[in-house]
Amino acid sequence: MKPMPRDLPSRSPASPVAWLERLLEASSPAAVAAVIVDMVHVGPTCRAATVLWWLPGQSQPECRPATRLGAAEMALVQRALDNDGPQLDPALSLLACRLCRPGAAVLLVQLDAGAADTPPDRQLPMPLLQLAGRQLQRTLELTDLQRSHDQLERSESLQRALLSISDLSGSELDMPDMLLGIHGIVSTLMYAENFFIVRYDAERGAMRFLYYADTEDEAGQSDEEMPVARLQGSLTWHLLTGSRSLMGTTDEIDRQLGGTLRAMGPQCRHWLGVPMLREGVARGALVVQTYEEGIRYSADDRALLQFVGSHILTALERKQGKDDLERRVRERTLELAELNRGLQQEVAERQRAERLQAALFQIAQLATADIDQQTFYQQVHTIVGSLINAKNFFIALVDETSQTLSFPYAVDVMGEPYRARPLSRGLSEYVLRHGALVVDRAGMDRMIGCGDIDAHSTGTPSICWLGVPLWDGDHAIGLVAVQSYTEQITYGTAEQELLGFVASQIATSLQRRRVADALQHAYAQLELRVHERTRALRKEISERERVQQQLRHQVMHDALTGLPNRDYLRERIERSLTLVRDIRGARCALLYIDVDRFKVINDSLGHLAGDAVLKEVAQRLHSCVREPDVVARLSGDEFAILLDRVDGPDTATAVANRVLHALGQPLPVAGRELQPSASLGIALGDHRYGQADELLRDADIALYRAKELGRKRYALFDDTLAKNLVDELGMEGELRHALQRDEFQPYLQPICRLRTGELVGYEALLRWHHPERGVLLPGAFLKVAEDCGQIELIDWQLFERACVALTRLPEHGSFLTFNVSALHLRHADFDQRLLAMIGRTALAPSRVIVEVTEGSLLDDPERVRGTLERLRQAGVGAALDDFGTGYSSLNYLHSLPLRMLKIDQTFVQALDAGSTNSSTVVEAILALAHALEIQVIAEGIETPRQRALLQGMACELGQGFLLGRPHPLAHWLGIEA
Repeated sequence: MKPMPRDLPSRSPASPVAWLERLLEASSPAAVAAVIVDMVHVGPTCRAATVLWWLPGQSQPECRPATRLGAAEMALVQRALDNDGPQLDPALSLLACRLCRPGAAVLLVQLDAGAADTPPDRQLPMPLLQLAGRQLQRTLELTDLQRSHDQLERSESLQRALLSISDLSGSELDMPDMLLGIHGIVSTLMYAENFFIVRYDAERGAMRFLYYADTEDEAGQSDEEMPVARLQGSLTWHLLTGSRSLMGTTDEIDRQLGGTLRAMGPQCRHWLGVPMLREGVARGALVVQTYEEGIRYSADDRALLQFVGSHILTALERKQGKDDLERRVRERTLELAELNRGLQQEVAERQRAERLQAALFQIAQLATADIDQQTFYQQVHTIVGSLINAKNFFIALVDETSQTLSFPYAVDVMGEPYRARPLSRGLSEYVLRHGALVVDRAGMDRMIGCGDIDAHSTGTPSICWLGVPLWDGDHAIGLVAVQSYTEQITYGTAEQELLGFVASQIATSLQRRRVADALQHAYAQLELRVHERTRALRKEISERERVQQQLRHQVMHDALTGLPNRDYLRERIERSLTLVRDIRGARCALLYIDVDRFKVINDSLGHLAGDAVLKEVAQRLHSCVREPDVVARLSGDEFAILLDRVDGPDTATAVANRVLHALGQPLPVAGRELQPSASLGIALGDHRYGQADELLRDADIALYRAKELGRKRYALFDDTLAKNLVDELGMEGELRHALQRDEFQPYLQPICRLRTGELVGYEALLRWHHPERGVLLPGAFLKVAEDCGQIELIDWQLFERACVALTRLPEHGSFLTFNVSALHLRHADFDQRLLAMIGRTALAPSRVIVEVTEGSLLDDPERVRGTLERLRQAGVGAALDDFGTGYSSLNYLHSLPLRMLKIDQTFVQALDAGSTNSSTVVEAILALAHALEIQVIAEGIETPRQRALLQGMACELGQGFLLGRPHPLAHWLGIEA
């Protein structure tokens, strides 16, 4: 710190009151510092004094008077801030004293040489300095508040400007008005009399002055797009290509740019430009400049303009996007209007075509309608009148035999008589010779003059006449004509074309009615014969229906107990589950019942006693239920009760208790009194069940649970038992892998002639070569495959491999059958896919027979019949599998194109028991099949007795374990290990 010069005039000491008055008048830190410096100079040992203070947020202090301090001096100042009391540095002859708390101001005094030993309170006016320190602290706080207030006002001004810019971008103003508003907003923030906005496309190197306001230069007032290279080296060019702000005089900016600036336009006093950046790339710029001396832009102005520039860019893009959207909307509206005109024209054409199509359809319907000829002509007239004016209308027909023209129908407002007449040279005959004709009065006169027509044959002259021939192939059988007697109604090409369409349909309809009349006479002759034959057929049908009903009852009921069997129960469960799904909250219940220790009764007392027990059990079960509940015998000692409607588990368990009580009563059999018992499994059916087998499965699981708990009780199926079910999800994944790894293989079971044992064909059966579980039968995975939608892929793989296998077998005359499920038959293109697959394998279609069950015919019998008929025409045969287990087997025999039918194994196996009913059923099936020339295959032949009985009934073919088990292809080729 420089010492104060010694030649300064001496100061007169002032009174403390004067110092206090000066302190109170000081309103800024600099004023208070000046008072303190004057106060210290009064002392005898002070050579110079400096006051340092810091405002909040400042890293460097302000000084009064302005002085440059060295490092040693600043270290003394910092020591004074950190400690109470004056701090003395004898080496520098400096005294530092903190003026206020917390420390934000310090007094630094330069002492005379030799005064370092004098106590500070004798060198400085300490009480006055303390008062001065408090006044300095107050002014520091007021200054900080004033600065915060100024910053807040500036922030509010900036916020208002940004809101105004946002409002402008969303307003309905045109772009020039919006830019003018932006100029006004920027002018509220800084000096911006000279201001312009430029947009820049860096990819194309093009720029455009969107807005330009300058008091000295008008060069940029054109808003046409220009290449930015045209302004190369200018301030604007450097601003856009450099993507950084520039500020200062022209010389200052030139120095910043390394002397590359090229002067263009008037010389400004100060220039400020900021780029408008988007993702670091300049998309435009804002520029303000002044031509007046004394106006300069600051760093705050640059930061402010940069901040505002980003919002202006957003506003410009939003406004431009809105303008572009409105322009596209206008263009699209015009396109849609043009398209709408075209559509309206197309709609009019389509409506006209629809009216014509409707008229043609109505005329076609009249051809087969049960109406007389005159009514037919009247309705045709009405239909033609809906298309064109047909107040005067007639239909004429040619009689080739008599060479006359008759008019079976005519309507004429002039009362013109239309009587049959010989063919002459009238307009009608001209149409018959030359085709359609539309002619006016003048045209008729010309035709008469040329001799084309005879004036005496035209009848009452009309203003306009239109006639169209009725063609039968290339021969005209008559004509239809309309005519007008007034100038207001005329006909042209459109009406001629329209009537031509109608005439073709009228001709067809007339021919159909002629044919129908001819056939009617033949039908009348046949009717008597049909009536007689019908009486005989009715008698035969009645007998067949009786036999069919008897067969159905036998198939659907247990022969021993008379109870419904499993198939009947499954059907009833399906119906109950359908009602459960349709009625919210409805439930049904299935009780699966197993007679405990029934095998002991059979083994001890014999089968007759066992049958008696089963009959008694059936009667007792009947006494425990009400209508419409169903009691059924499933197999052996297994029974089931279906409760059609239950309120909840309590209803089902109450019935279960009644069953246990009823079956637990003493039962006298074969001279002994037995104490029977049973185990029950209960499953409640709700909307979660989709099929009957699912409910049977869960009830069966619950039954096994009851047996595990000690029999003579019931168990209710719940989620705990469900955890023991097969992991279907896991099996789905295994099925997908099996398809990819070719693990599904066809096993061929032979079909033989029963009389000679000759092998005539094979049935392809599905087997899964599981890598861990070995060969699996379809029952182990078929349901999962159906549920997950993979069964069709598996079937197609089976079909193709079975066909390939047959081509490798030596029996060239043998055939192959495989089962086709209802899923395949629901596809309209099944026959095409199957024939394409057979073609790929090079197998003759006549060697392939598809097996269908009666259940697969229930969805859409007509579609299935069409599919099988198309396959038959291509050579592929059809077989009805499991015959006799459905409801309408006899109906299918004569309605389907069948080559074979298969007698279900339940009938074949019953032959061993000597069942007369089964023998009767099999004989009836064979008789029907032979009458319809359908081959019969008996399934499930397992004993020589069954084979002998079937052979005696004239059954030609059969299959079963007795004749041969299913084996893979290698077995039949003789190469199996």
